[in-house]
Amino acid sequence: MATPKSVIELAKKAGAKMMDIKFVDTFGTWQHFSCPIGEMTEDIFTEGLGFDGSSIRGWKSIEASDMLAMPDPETAFIDPFCAVPTLSLTCTISETGTLEPYSRDPRGIAQKAEKHLIATGLADQAFFGPEAEFFIFDNVQFDSRSNGTFYSVDSEEAVWNTGRDEMPNLGYKIRHKEGYFPVAPADTQQDIRTEMCLVMEELGVKIERQHHEVATAGQAEIDYRFSTLVTAADWMMIYKYVVKNIARKHGKTACFMPKPLFGDNGSGMHTHQSLWKKGKPLFAGKEYGGLSEMALYYAGGLLKHAKALCAICNPTTNSYKRLVPGYEAPVNLAYSARNRSAAVRIPTYSENPKAKRLEYRPPDPAANPYLAFAALLMAGLDGVQNKIKPGAPLDKNIYELPPEELKKVPNVAGSLSEALDCLEKDHAFLLKGDVFTEDFIDMWISSKRKEHDAIRLRPHPYEFFLYYDV
Repeated sequence: MATPKSVIELAKKAGAKMMDIKFVDTFGTWQHFSCPIGEMTEDIFTEGLGFDGSSIRGWKSIEASDMLAMPDPETAFIDPFCAVPTLSLTCTISETGTLEPYSRDPRGIAQKAEKHLIATGLADQAFFGPEAEFFIFDNVQFDSRSNGTFYSVDSEEAVWNTGRDEMPNLGYKIRHKEGYFPVAPADTQQDIRTEMCLVMEELGVKIERQHHEVATAGQAEIDYRFSTLVTAADWMMIYKYVVKNIARKHGKTACFMPKPLFGDNGSGMHTHQSLWKKGKPLFAGKEYGGLSEMALYYAGGLLKHAKALCAICNPTTNSYKRLVPGYEAPVNLAYSARNRSAAVRIPTYSENPKAKRLEYRPPDPAANPYLAFAALLMAGLDGVQNKIKPGAPLDKNIYELPPEELKKVPNVAGSLSEALDCLEKDHAFLLKGDVFTEDFIDMWISSKRKEHDAIRLRPHPYEFFLYYDV
């Protein structure tokens, strides 16, 4: 276990000249400020480092802006992208004076979720394993003005470039929905993904695999090993940081938008989760799919609160362009062993009790991982505590069900607006243990409604195609 003293030794050994203080904002973006290494003492880990919180989205107003960043020694690493040797520390945020955790700090919310789990007595560890997908593009352009708007992304391996004059064009382009798993030369990004994996491993993230994903134009996936809730979220922040910066190093750009391409698969963040107690897995049993009764109740909680969860796990207007039928997106709320068209899947790769878990498939990588994992845990715990049954499993291909059967299967929220309405009505489960607060939920809904309205009020380019000559 890392200590302030061991972190100081790490910095000395690496010849660090600067200390970079990182923390996550409300909506999932890493923010930072840097100090000369001489400012790093053991005291900063208990007393924190002051900064102005009024400029952080969704945080303090200007008359109460002073905040403290509290570094976590477990998160220390030497930043691989700084020219000057720099020690990186991830922080939680506290109030000045009292040192109380700030109620809108996402990492603090995730820590409270872990404490709440222990307080229930049901388990003492929640493990999470997210599978985030993303695109690696060669070029991106976009603009939005009062008199016009556009976007354009491009990739050397995209199917729309079969006719481009590339001097020469070698023709190895990936057709829509055929990106899973062709080898080189069709897959042009094996080496860049490998470099991402190796850098993440150097920073302590335990990588399991990497591969090209289904879509054309450089869709990718890198999976890391499951870990406890806060650590898994810390790793997702490192994951995005490494992916974006390695892509930039190679003159490319990485995109975690859920649906940057029309007519092809979007990017999800399928999230595996399980509960353990005293080193023993609690989700293995003799019920359906080799699960325990607890695991089925946990699934029942996820399904009951799924529409409200969308507001946190699918937090953008773009998220709902992915959550549509036909692109491997789990729009239907059901559970099943192996079936990837169900919102809750029970992986069956192994009968080892330690491998028994639930995979919740609706989330996408636009989500703030601390908030998403905390919300999923709270929904699952609500299912366990209230013995919410998930209903009968659905082992058919949901996308091929006849209309009369499909009508009986409930859906995820169809838009960000609907998801926010559902969260407004259904969030009591998030307030248990003071994990989330009414203040946070109100701020989240208000901020996200502004995003929804920003899109709703703007003319769309395709509207000109449909309606210009009416």
